[in-house]
Amino acid sequence: MASREIISFPCNMAGLAVKILSAFSRLHPSWMKYLGPEFQLPYMRQLEQFLAQEEKSGKVIYPAPENIFNAFNSTPLNRVEVVILGQDPYHGPGQAHGLCFSVQEGVAIPPSLRNIFKEIKNDLDFPIPQEGSLQHWADQGVLLLNATLTVEEGKAGSHQGKGWEQFTDTAIKVVNEHCDHVVFMLWGNYAHKKTALIDESKHCVLTAAHPSPLSAHRGFLGCKHFSKANEYLESHGKKAIDWRL
Repeated sequence: MASREIISFPCNMAGLAVKILSAFSRLHPSWMKYLGPEFQLPYMRQLEQFLAQEEKSGKVIYPAPENIFNAFNSTPLNRVEVVILGQDPYHGPGQAHGLCFSVQEGVAIPPSLRNIFKEIKNDLDFPIPQEGSLQHWADQGVLLLNATLTVEEGKAGSHQGKGWEQFTDTAIKVVNEHCDHVVFMLWGNYAHKKTALIDESKHCVLTAAHPSPLSAHRGFLGCKHFSKANEYLESHGKKAIDWRL
């Protein structure tokens, strides 16, 4: 495991930022090897200061610190088979738990996730789930990664442009370089831009409209990404993902 000495805790940092660093220090070693050094770079120091100021101002931040790196801990680097990229966490109480598009059990299923379930029903004829947790996918090797890992309560996109994107772009580059035959599902214009980080001669990139109700009928519904992903994985001697929840 990478040495924890690469993580330092500035004495003037507020509690939230310290909790985030503490959670990061427990990151799965397969990711720590490549992502640990990011926490010594200037952009991450600036992000830590931003989060500390947000907490000082009394703002509520989602998800809880222990869940911010849930995508990485649920899906170690050596087990990544599929990457689904979201933009930022849900900003309502009890929703976000560190996996893109996923909500915690007992929470109402958001519209975009409903459309994801609808497409799986159309594609694979699996029943539409009654719960919105995608932990079962993550446990099988589906990296459910948001580009931005935190958000202020009630304010979508509020932590964009603060540094998280550089961190998660690095994670995508790590997958691109150190994994073989990964399926990247990129939904919506924002996610499509990440194609520039991926070697398409080495991996499978599937693009479609975003599953949001505003755009799902412009190419997400009917994209058959879930069956296509399994076909690609199986064609390279890998196990298909069980998309059933």
